[in-house]
Amino acid sequence: MLAQGVGQSIPADTPHAVSVSLPTWRSCVGYEEGEEGILKKMNNGYPRFFIDKCVTSFAATLIERYGTLDEWAILLPSHAVAVRCASFLQQHLAALDPDAKTRTIDLLPRTDPENGNARGARRVSPMVSVAIYPKRHSALAKSFWQHTGEGVSSRRAELCHRAFNDGFLAPRTSDNQTDGSHGHSTSQKSMKGPLRYQKARLADGPEEHVRTRADSLEEERRSNTDDSVLFVEERYGRNLDLSRASQAKVAIRRRIAGALTADVDLNDMTDTGRTEIGIRQVSGFSEEDVYLYPSGMSSIFNTHRIMMASRGALKSICFGFPYIDTLKILEKWGPGCLFYGHGSAEDLDDLEKRCKGGEKYLALFCEFPGNPLLKCPDLARIRALADHFDFAVVVDETIGNFLNIHVMPHADVVVSSLTKVFSGDSNVMGGSSILNPRSRYYHLLKKTMETEYEDNYWAEDALFMERNSRDFVSRIARINVNAEAICNILQASKYGQYCVKEVYYPKYSPTRPFYEEYRSPTGGYGGLLSVTFRTSAEAIAFYDGLETAKGPSLGTNFTLTSPYTLLAHYNELAWAAKYGVDADLVRMSVGLEDTNELCSVIERALTAVGRVNET
Repeated sequence: MLAQGVGQSIPADTPHAVSVSLPTWRSCVGYEEGEEGILKKMNNGYPRFFIDKCVTSFAATLIERYGTLDEWAILLPSHAVAVRCASFLQQHLAALDPDAKTRTIDLLPRTDPENGNARGARRVSPMVSVAIYPKRHSALAKSFWQHTGEGVSSRRAELCHRAFNDGFLAPRTSDNQTDGSHGHSTSQKSMKGPLRYQKARLADGPEEHVRTRADSLEEERRSNTDDSVLFVEERYGRNLDLSRASQAKVAIRRRIAGALTADVDLNDMTDTGRTEIGIRQVSGFSEEDVYLYPSGMSSIFNTHRIMMASRGALKSICFGFPYIDTLKILEKWGPGCLFYGHGSAEDLDDLEKRCKGGEKYLALFCEFPGNPLLKCPDLARIRALADHFDFAVVVDETIGNFLNIHVMPHADVVVSSLTKVFSGDSNVMGGSSILNPRSRYYHLLKKTMETEYEDNYWAEDALFMERNSRDFVSRIARINVNAEAICNILQASKYGQYCVKEVYYPKYSPTRPFYEEYRSPTGGYGGLLSVTFRTSAEAIAFYDGLETAKGPSLGTNFTLTSPYTLLAHYNELAWAAKYGVDADLVRMSVGLEDTNELCSVIERALTAVGRVNET
């Protein structure tokens, strides 16, 4: 995929895309500097950093109806999340702006009194909650959105906005009867909408065929779908059978559990129970231990929240240089965080010394391998320390993925961003958290999950994620081959004329022995790599010369490149450099393209670097 113009979605012309084109080093700097000319061109962005226009449009409508000119709104998937957001804002505003007030509104589906309940509406979950706050504190509200990953998806915002405009959603009132767990209205006034959506049964309406990509999700609707499901699906669902969302979620969970590895239709799934060992190498594990979230950061945020609810408010440990929002979560929620940015043996020595001195910790969070340096922590030693000193181990396997590595036996909880290679299509967000049934904390965490977990994964997003992930297994194998081929060229260039300073990839990392310890028999080294050069000019020439898509995110089916440190740490470059993260680091997420063509792309970009040194 060739680079596109500044601000265009990646992939091009893709609704709800999760990456955006920043094709030159200069455009990346302009974006970070907030240059008006760049920002005006931005059609979208990575959803946690760039709030989608579907979301801001709905927020504007809600402020016009329920707010003032001095207020703004953040859209959230449930009442509980809205309350957490409002509490976060009030906690920080108490000192900054004591007079500032926040409030929440829950918008729930209207129902037809003739049907007597909102069962169908609950199945589709067309609801949204809103936290309204003083507009002058939008940066603070944005930090909640970015760090927690708890905001509504663009698909949810788009559907709910249209439903709200048509009178299908209305604020909760004191007369509402509500479902205790999710706050859905079960007794409201008659559902509004065009007459054809007020007919009694799907059986009275036309058959509808549903297709995404080149495939058909379902050839025929179920005849027992009720009126409220029909209303939402036909009026707002963009030809996706939303009543199939529960099946899609089961398929996703089974795929993550390793019980569903074939590329099969939802109708072809078979029931699976708890496995003896399975691909996860943990006895007694099943999809019942897999929990879905709206984003990868939401899975990390909620794992941390569930840990504190289960074990009390203790400090956490962030081991290794992490994706930035993981560290922010551990620092801003709870009593704080012990940060070991190098993730070294010396850091583990220090941790052991602290534990022997009586310090207690909630959990250690780490990535395997890390982003962007692709270093792996010593999980065996971490597990031994955790067992001895009673703290949990949470491993983010996003970069490695469970087909390449088996980290679950050494973790209490494994988290992942499904947005990345699990989806591959760069058009939907998602995250997962899985509990290890052999963990000493398993029953405690499971009990807390029974009361604290909310399934806020939007139905339409689940359908896209399930469809995208069906060929996950075959894609990983191809990506492994391509990434290793590219790395071989870059590694060889360290000793040639092209001035490559360092290649970061598990195969070439000093921590490779730790990776090999957990590499699966058929696993590779993953699709993510980073490279640095001897000068900034060389790094810029390489980036600008690459004939790939360029923008944020990773794990896409096409090769995607970014000046990672620039985009993730622009205002803290010196801080990142202390942990070995070069300001000019270029990160590549390798895709499914022809291997020889990808190698040629790299060689042409290296040639551009060589020309810099000739001038």
